[in-house]
Amino acid sequence: MERIQPSSQAASSRMARVRQTGTNAEMALRRELYRMGLRYRVNVQVLQKPRRLADVVFPRLKIAVFVDGCFWHGCPEHSTWPKRNAEFWKQKIESNQARDTDTDTRLREIGWTVLRFWEHELPVTAANTVKSVIDAIKLRCQE
Repeated sequence: MERIQPSSQAASSRMARVRQTGTNAEMALRRELYRMGLRYRVNVQVLQKPRRLADVVFPRLKIAVFVDGCFWHGCPEHSTWPKRNAEFWKQKIESNQARDTDTDTRLREIGWTVLRFWEHELPVTAANTVKSVIDAIKLRCQE
């Protein structure tokens, strides 16, 4: 597939400055998890080839948490398709979605639990889901 270029150098520079880690949504989730007494690692490489990082990881329980941006990952509720350089953005977002699916599949194949949340989801709701999954896994381990 031919790689399409950004519409301008200015657009490319602007997009390069967008945070990849420590986004507001990610930080809000991390604060909620910490408030609940959960301890975790951040930005951990969970796969080596291809290299993939998870936003929040509970390594001993093999839980990987991702907080996906609505624009960058194509949220069905909030994503928009830019009109300028539309083919570039379509390719970029679809590539991100394919990478996410591949990451989830690879992690599940090696026994990980994968949790994905959209940036628009309430941090407390996402944190409650993470806590419920942790509690369920711990309960299974005790049996």
